[in-house]
Amino acid sequence: MVTIYDIAKKTGFSVTTVSKVLNNYSDVSEKTKKAIKAAVEEMDYLPNSHARTLTTKKSWTIGVVFIESLGIGVKHPFFNAVIESFRQEVEIEGYDLLFVSRNISNQKKSYLDHFRYRGVDGVVIVCSTYDDEQVKELIEDPIPTVVIDMSSDQSSVVYSDNYEGSRLAVDHLQSLGHTRIAHIAGHESTFAGEQRKKGFYQAMKALNLEVPDEYVVNGDYFSIEGGARAMKSLLELEKRPTAVYAAGDSLAMGAINAINEQGLRVPEDLSVVGYDDIELAQYIHPALTTIRQQTDLIGQESAKLLLKQIDCKESYVACTQVPVELIIRKSTGPVA
Repeated sequence: MVTIYDIAKKTGFSVTTVSKVLNNYSDVSEKTKKAIKAAVEEMDYLPNSHARTLTTKKSWTIGVVFIESLGIGVKHPFFNAVIESFRQEVEIEGYDLLFVSRNISNQKKSYLDHFRYRGVDGVVIVCSTYDDEQVKELIEDPIPTVVIDMSSDQSSVVYSDNYEGSRLAVDHLQSLGHTRIAHIAGHESTFAGEQRKKGFYQAMKALNLEVPDEYVVNGDYFSIEGGARAMKSLLELEKRPTAVYAAGDSLAMGAINAINEQGLRVPEDLSVVGYDDIELAQYIHPALTTIRQQTDLIGQESAKLLLKQIDCKESYVACTQVPVELIIRKSTGPVA
């Protein structure tokens, strides 16, 4: 078995220096860290987790709370991509992830109770709604936290620039000659849904475009079914829109299904823009024009914020807003 002494011998650094690198101390140069980490990788060194915990007073575990309203958990394409990016970032520093269960020894426990029981060093909360009381309890606790896809004045947060995304979507449709633009909104209890809807109104006002009340429809919790229902109500209007901006790609896919069922075509009869750029968006027919969220960057920035708090041994409030990008595909075209 490879030991810390073997790493020191191979690299020429002292055992103390190697130990500092393995335990993420800051008073070691990047060049030295790189050399030692390369040797660790080459020699397949695996530190003793119990010894490391005693030395650093850390569990080297980060808790994960994952809440989304569709009930599909980590299968959710956007959140899954974000968590994978987060995992890769913290894994480099030696942390493992612990996905929460509210059962401990067959007893119902809160998220906070669970994480205290496991002694995690910090918690990442992936959540889009303000309604969960146990999430609020976590955020209010001194344990270091970072929240993804939700705003909070009590925790560090990371989310996309939803207002800018809405502006990009509306501006793109207007550039194609569309003036009758509808919006399929996410549920009002969700942070992203509300921000994107407000951004839609702002963008339409900036272009002096009218928004009839019936042109803004609730798509529920970003589901394909919710998008289809919303689109059907828009198609029933006497003066139907020529373009639709949906607050999520699943909503947009549902909208396209509803349009097709009515014997209409996308984009010849109606243009559709989504939001997220999930992997499936480029493979549906027609390929979906959408607003891309940078899931890799969201995960990386979330990890950096949380690790900084863990290293400082205190929770603090910070906000990182990640830029978005318009991806033009085949679901949008000139107004007929």
